[in-house]
Amino acid sequence: MIAREGTRLKATAPRTGDMSAHLTLRASAGSLEAMPPEMPMIGLGDILAAREVIAGRVHRTPTAKTGYLGDRAGVRLLLKLELFQRTGSFKPRGVLNRLHHLKPDERRKGVITLSAGNHAQALAWGASQAGISSTVVMPAKAPRAKIDAARGYGAQVVLTDGDLLATCQAIQKERDLVLVHPFDDPWIIAGQGTVGMEIIEEAPNPDAVIIGVGGGGLISGIAVAVKGVRPLASVFGVEPEGACAMTRSLERGEPVRLDRVETIADGLAAPFAGRLTLAHVRAFVDGMVTVTDRQIVEAMGLILERCKVVAEPAAAATVAALLSGKLDRLRGATVVCVLSGGNVDRERLRTLL
Repeated sequence: MIAREGTRLKATAPRTGDMSAHLTLRASAGSLEAMPPEMPMIGLGDILAAREVIAGRVHRTPTAKTGYLGDRAGVRLLLKLELFQRTGSFKPRGVLNRLHHLKPDERRKGVITLSAGNHAQALAWGASQAGISSTVVMPAKAPRAKIDAARGYGAQVVLTDGDLLATCQAIQKERDLVLVHPFDDPWIIAGQGTVGMEIIEEAPNPDAVIIGVGGGGLISGIAVAVKGVRPLASVFGVEPEGACAMTRSLERGEPVRLDRVETIADGLAAPFAGRLTLAHVRAFVDGMVTVTDRQIVEAMGLILERCKVVAEPAAAATVAALLSGKLDRLRGATVVCVLSGGNVDRERLRTLL
């Protein structure tokens, strides 16, 4: 049961998905496989518990109304400005919650992850804060600003032109490190769900929330939070046409790995959906839409011009979906678009815009 305390929500009953009794992650044992089928889905109580873990360590980001973009889409539009979060994206929420639950021997071993950038930065920052060594495996073609930031936050960065997963697996096994999965981890999902709690408290009656989807950790957490408090609100996910692993996975009924990923939205370029995130999306998300890179760039420009904030392509995808006409069913509704990050360097901005 959830009760209101001012504008802040609190748990008044046991957590619905008490993960502490279940979690022996395959990742910690040295495997990068998706979460096992028996892994429990998270509940609202897990998100509220995560919020207590990360309280005072991350920013409570603002939710701002935008009249111009809302008028263009025919909705009352609010933007959840997670691009003002520490390290420039929502990722520290999940990372801090996951690191909090590491065992003492796991902390001594150190952690590893694979990431195109935002999760890498968040893990580097969070691990440094906790005195834990971190290694991040990134694509050699990842944005230079994200590579430099991960190094600056204290991680050992391994760049590869090959398969990120295979490279990460090899290093993890060789060094006996603990994986902090970018998305397919219940503690990560619960941490990301704190974004949804803030949305509900700042925009108490949204008709719909739109979220970008890479591996699916963010939308999984937000959807649990939103549906847990506002069951009638709709939750929609957005993917680039060139990186639609979640959409394909929903069609197949099982996690799908894409043979090719091609999009400017590196933050949404996960080549596969997780078993756990797919289960959450199937249970709590009302629909998925895809957008083109051109639509994403157009949305980036409009957000910059009209809202005076710099959204990276992955963040702008939510506004692109709203402006694309694929969500015309929302006309007249109160809609929240999550701007998930703002990590884009000047050279890339110049090229894109």
